[in-house]
Amino acid sequence: MQSTGVYWIAVQEVLEQAGLEVYLVNARGTKNLPGRKSDVQECDWLRKLHAYGLLRNSFHPPEEIRSVRTIWRQRDRWVKECGRAVQQMQKALTTMNVQLANTISDISGVSGQAIIRAIVGGERDPWVLARLRDRRIAASEEEIALSLQGNWREDVLFELRQVLEAYDFYQKQMAVCDRELAKYTSAVHDRETPANQELPQNATPLPSSKTPRRSLKKRPKNQPGFDLSAQLQRTMGVDLTRIDGIDVMTAQVIFSEIGPDFSAFPSENHFASWLTLAPKQDVSGGKIIRHIPSAGRNKVANALRMAAQALSRSDSYLGARYRRLRSRLSGPVAVKAMARYLACLVYRMITKGQAYTDHGAFYYENQRRERESALLKRKAAALGFKLVPAA
Repeated sequence: MQSTGVYWIAVQEVLEQAGLEVYLVNARGTKNLPGRKSDVQECDWLRKLHAYGLLRNSFHPPEEIRSVRTIWRQRDRWVKECGRAVQQMQKALTTMNVQLANTISDISGVSGQAIIRAIVGGERDPWVLARLRDRRIAASEEEIALSLQGNWREDVLFELRQVLEAYDFYQKQMAVCDRELAKYTSAVHDRETPANQELPQNATPLPSSKTPRRSLKKRPKNQPGFDLSAQLQRTMGVDLTRIDGIDVMTAQVIFSEIGPDFSAFPSENHFASWLTLAPKQDVSGGKIIRHIPSAGRNKVANALRMAAQALSRSDSYLGARYRRLRSRLSGPVAVKAMARYLACLVYRMITKGQAYTDHGAFYYENQRRERESALLKRKAAALGFKLVPAA
């Protein structure tokens, strides 16, 4: 059966309960094959293609992971709605010439929400509103008071009040999703952690330089309320956050979309291809005719792309590798290449139990210089010259 919207889900569940093995195929794999394509003859056409072995089964996570995926996707929608509500609050304040964003960068924080709720409650004195600032705000009370002098329009205040109520509703829905997510995640079986996690092949210790220190950031605002990191380490068997750029939220996306079992992917190349991170090329006669952008909206691939972009200023091995790719390739191509490398690291950690060790940017730069030096020596030898190091 083909995947068409969500109509196939109920049919598949009925067939699976009857003991049948269901092949869910992508319509992209059948549309380019010649044959009868009418609605009446579609089922017979798919049966014939399957008899010839021309259809591939799509990846489908187990039932317990599907439940986690449903709750996580619903929670992600509420997070996006909260972001839109914050933008509407900012728009309403700017319409009234209240330049609060010039002194408080995040109006969804403690100080911003306290001031906005006081405005909705009827307070108009800028100095009274400024005294609601948190002591950790960099702007002074006088600067905040000057930014709160605007035109208090009743229609825009009504809009601000409704947007604030919607924001509170989205926050409550996120809290409910967190409780459901904790329930479904705790029902997933523990995955045995490898006793002796071996280092990747040909890995060497960190050279004599200071170990790159991981930044100790505060807990993200949109992270679930329970200990998500401990649950992920219990269910996945490894700590994916050891990979620089991959935080708890990215690891949760990988867990909710795939789960801890990667046996459906024979190799890391198959995994990267499923993520649409592998290069897609048309080859004829041994020559590359064109590069075709990979179609698809894979949520794991998007999360890994964001993780790759976060490495631009990282003082780590992966950060140095990404900056090197960025200097040679265009922006989207470098991000895609780095996301594929992160996907391979995730695959190795989960399937082989390999422990990831960050060797630092200094180690990567040394390796790069050695490779370039060896290349120059080979070129010089081919031309009959010999490289002599500078004093």
